Parts: sequence; C-alpha cells; structure tokens
Amino acid sequence: MNIRAVMKALLADHGVSGHEDGIARRFSEALAHFTSDIRIDKIGNLIARIEGDGPAPRPSIMLAAHMDEIGLMVTKIERGGFLRVTNVGGVDPRSQVAQEVLVHGRNGSYVGIVGSKPPHLTSQAERGKAAPLPDLFIDLGMPEETVRELVRIGDTVTIRREPIQLQYDRIAAKSVDNRASMVVVLECLAELKRLKVGVDVYAVGTVQEERGRIGAGPATFGVNPDMGIAIDVTFGEYAGAPADGAFPLDGGPTILFGPNSHQKITKGLAETAERLNMPYAYEYIQSDSGTDAHLMQIQRGGIATGLVSIPVKNMHTSVETVCYRDIERAGKLLAHFIAGIDRAYVEGLSCYLND
Repeated sequence: MNIRAVMKALLADHGVSGHEDGIARRFSEALAHFTSDIRIDKIGNLIARIEGDGPAPRPSIMLAAHMDEIGLMVTKIERGGFLRVTNVGGVDPRSQVAQEVLVHGRNGSYVGIVGSKPPHLTSQAERGKAAPLPDLFIDLGMPEETVRELVRIGDTVTIRREPIQLQYDRIAAKSVDNRASMVVVLECLAELKRLKVGVDVYAVGTVQEERGRIGAGPATFGVNPDMGIAIDVTFGEYAGAPADGAFPLDGGPTILFGPNSHQKITKGLAETAERLNMPYAYEYIQSDSGTDAHLMQIQRGGIATGLVSIPVKNMHTSVETVCYRDIERAGKLLAHFIAGIDRAYVEGLSCYLND
C-alpha cells in the first residue's frame, strides 16, 4: 500500500462533521491491509482491531484520529438561486470569499463559487472589515428552479481543492486537520508489522470532532481500552507567531504535557522519541486539550490517555500545510511506544510516578 497516495485521496475526499461515510469507507480500505476486524458503530465511528502476539487476554490501546472536516451547510435558497450558508465547525469567514466549493446535493455534488458584495458597493463602515458568513453567498451558475430541484436546506458544502505538493516534503490541502492524523495511524500500523507487539491495537476514526468531539466518547466507552492516545494537529509556525504555542514544520511531532495526558504516557512517549533520536516538542496545555483526548480520558472509570500532534500551518483554511516527514515520525513514535507496552506497564498506569 502506498500510504502517501492514500493521504492524497483522503485529502481530496469530502466529509463534513456528521457526513463521514465516504471517508470511513476509504479509511476502511486502507486498514484492511492490516486487519479484517473492522466495524462501524451506531454513530459512525470506524473501529479496527489489530491483534497482538501472545495469549489472550492482552492489554489494549486505542489510537483515535477524527475523520471529519469543517464545512458549511445550506440554510436558505434565495431569489436567483443563490445559497446562504452557516458553518459546521470552526469555519473562518475570512478564508471563504472567492473559494471554489462543492455543494453536496440531491443527485451529486455541484461546483459553485463563494461570492460577496463588490467593494464598490460596500458602506464606509463595511470597508476594511471581513464579510461575515451571513453576508456571503454561493453561486452555482444555475437557474433558480434547477437549484431548488437539486439542493435542499441542510445539504453540506466543502472546499473544492486538490492537494498541492510543495517543496521540502510539504503538502497543502483542505482537511489536513485531521486526515494527516489518520495517515499517522496507517504509518504506525505499517511500522508495527516489523515489530513484536504484545497488545491489541484499536485504530479508530472518530466522527464529529469539529462540532464538539461527539464521537470519541462513545467510541472509547465501547472499546474500553486499557489506555488511549489521540492523534490530532497543532499550530505550525507562521509569520508573527508567538514564541511559544507554535511549532516548526519538520521539527517532529508534539507530545501533550498537562492534565489531559497521563504522566507516564507523556514520559514514555518522550523517552521513546529520544531513544529513536527523533525530534519532538512538548505542547504544554494546562486544561482541556480541545481534542478527542479529553473525551477519551473521562470514559468509564477513567482511561489513561495521551496526545500526539502534528504541526500544521494555516489551520482551518483551504491550504492547511503539513510536512510529511512529521507524519512518518509520529507513526514511528507511536509504533515503538506501543511495542514497549506489556501487562506490567498497563498495571503501572494506576500508580503515581516515583521519579
């Protein structure tokens, strides 16, 4: 399997929160290279179980990467066939003007463009300000009666964008958040095939993270792993970025340091990275991490949880940018960490650190 090719296909696909079916099918096809034990739960989470070596029952670890992306939803069809929309997830209206989009309608997907009032017609108060989402509209270039036949209130809208290969192994695309982390899972499983593993691994694609981390809780409750690690993206360095809180691309993955990560998992991931001579950074978050890790941590009687993230520039735009080497590193880090887990390690997660 060519994992890079899988990534580009995932990035080009569309799956707004609550509409992840197509992404789940493609992810399932990739996971089938590692296991046939794949299922979808009642709310759409994709759950694949990869058995470890040795006698059962074995310890288990859950890897969670959300499959959904931000997008828009049709709220009104106006005179002339123009569509008004609202956001699904953290859409920045500043990045929407003049975008090419796909409206996922009744019989297929239709190309449109996001328009706004011409600057010549804006008031003095409007000039110099970003147009809010309610002031934008989508033009499908169709007669109004045709639009009403093909599009319904509630249909989703996504950016029309093919992945762009940049220099120095960078890739720019929509939905790098969080398809990059799905690919981290695939890189991890590929590396695990070369290692001796004594635990069962649950590779989970969660749903609806962008609208409140809906899927991670039920998925974790259902799997009931001994421990879990969420994989997500974090802020890549950009022009004018603060000295802390943004991380360089090609600088390796980040490891959460804070109450949303079990101390021993944080320490174990860092020690694994150092053993592999791999660059990494701590991401210090002294509250809810804002990722699936939070919902994973508070299921049942509590799940020992960690978070590994990939630096991404231009987050929540159509040109989110990632370095593929960071994806490979994160996959390798997780695989070698998992290979070091045994029953004694899992039982030790219930104890405080002594050092």
